[in-house]
Amino acid sequence: MMLYHNEADASMVKPARHETEDRKGSRNSRLVLDVLARSERPMTAYQVLAVLRGHGLKAPLQVYRALDQLIHEGLVHKIESLSAFALCTHCDASSHGGAAFTICVKCGQTQEIHDTALERLLAKLARKQKFRPTSTTVELSGLCEACSHE
Repeated sequence: MMLYHNEADASMVKPARHETEDRKGSRNSRLVLDVLARSERPMTAYQVLAVLRGHGLKAPLQVYRALDQLIHEGLVHKIESLSAFALCTHCDASSHGGAAFTICVKCGQTQEIHDTALERLLAKLARKQKFRPTSTTVELSGLCEACSHE
């Protein structure tokens, strides 16, 4: 699946039916999770809505509520700098900590990375400031390997 820039592109895609069928949660959450699972790039809520209009979702609020639920469950991350959402690729609930993303400013490739040393460092910095974070996301913007050689 590609990022959809308009509803015409989005209308050609049907959400896949795979492991999202077995998870508990609302129908809308399952549909949104399915679309993000098939996407090659993070998607905005409006891009998700464009894909799902033919499946009963009509309003942005429906998508945002589903995204909030999926974020709370640790299945989806919000990438603030893109105002977009991505499926968590490290969904081990027992060790789900903060996430870091590399974001290519040229081609848009986004990769989720986890590093326990980074998580420990961020926790240490928070403790030093007497701060209790509720979530941690690090975003690195720059050029991916392919784009840096062009």
